Amino acid sequence: MLALLFFIMGLVSWVNSVLVPYFRVACDLHTQVQSYLVTFAFYIAYLVMTVPSGLFLGKVGLKKGGMAGLWLLGIGALLFIPAALTRSYAFFLVALFTMGTALAVLQTAANPFVTIIGPLESAARRISIMGICNKLAGVLSPVIFAAAVIRPQDQENMDLIKNGFLTGNAKEAVLDEMIKGVITPYLILGVALILFGIIFYKSSLPDINPNNENKAHEDGERGSILKYPYLVLGVLALFAHVGSQQISISTISSYAESLGYGMESAMLFPSYTLLCIMIGYLVGVISIPAWLSQQRALLLCTVTGFILSALVLLLPGKASIWSLVLLGIPNSLIYAGIWPLAIRNLGKWTSLGSSLLVMALCGNAVMSLMYGAECDRIGPHNAYWLLLPCFAYMIFYALYGYKIESWKKQQS
Repeated sequence: MLALLFFIMGLVSWVNSVLVPYFRVACDLHTQVQSYLVTFAFYIAYLVMTVPSGLFLGKVGLKKGGMAGLWLLGIGALLFIPAALTRSYAFFLVALFTMGTALAVLQTAANPFVTIIGPLESAARRISIMGICNKLAGVLSPVIFAAAVIRPQDQENMDLIKNGFLTGNAKEAVLDEMIKGVITPYLILGVALILFGIIFYKSSLPDINPNNENKAHEDGERGSILKYPYLVLGVLALFAHVGSQQISISTISSYAESLGYGMESAMLFPSYTLLCIMIGYLVGVISIPAWLSQQRALLLCTVTGFILSALVLLLPGKASIWSLVLLGIPNSLIYAGIWPLAIRNLGKWTSLGSSLLVMALCGNAVMSLMYGAECDRIGPHNAYWLLLPCFAYMIFYALYGYKIESWKKQQS
């Protein structure tokens, strides 16, 4: 049931990489920053809504909260229908924020549950299994979206618009018709999500209170969640990770188009990247903790990520894009490495700690918008410099940050 939940979360999340170039044409956007508001609106909900989501789950429990999150996700999908009928980009952003809020609820419930249901030292392995389900959906969602939404005539019309052959009322009429392509897929998705919410609630999945489950592991009561440095530093590391990963996936279609690939070919690059992430997850499932500790895997992946990020900048055009694709392999195990190291031994603060880590997923929103701004300023290739400081900080956390138990040196 959790694997299916992670698959659904991936299905609705990773399609954003395709929505960015699609809305740029369909909603007649003129800057990169405007188009990356798709990602911003979706993921900023993690910053705004995660703590309320944690409080909500504390009141109603995991199963009711999961059902409510799935229903809200379905409502967000259904909001695409009036947004398409009015061709209102602002309305689409409201729908995406609604779906992001739903994901904040589901992530806050699902991630700590996966960590708690087994030994801490193998948590990265379980998270990797869930990640395979999530990224499998990510591989499929751009392909499904492109097949279900972009008709052959739409592709021809987009080429005509880009080349300036359609203007004025003729252009507006074509765009009005083109945007209606999202109605049927999102109607089906919305109804399916609402039905799955009922199935999820009726399933045999038990309710687990993370706070109670972790009391036995508490290392002494502390007066504030901020007194756990390895958690606070872990939140920043997770922010850097998801932000850099989002840049590598959500921007790759647009980057491919800038290199001369057609939209149909460019839309496949997110799937290539997510396929690399799945390969990395499979390596993690096999090797952690049998051959490789979580911390060593995290260090290996962050260093490899830094090297590949440098190659993205140093290599020319079509060679650099394959470095961006390969970045998916080290990115696969970083989330699974940071989460258990950051959430260990929190005791009564476990739920709040989980909420803070989920809030870090707003890095998806912030870093994508920063990339859009840099893209307008220095071009899509050079804008990938943002990856380097992210991986540098993650290397620090993998080497030293996760070990810091107190902000002050302990007195002997």
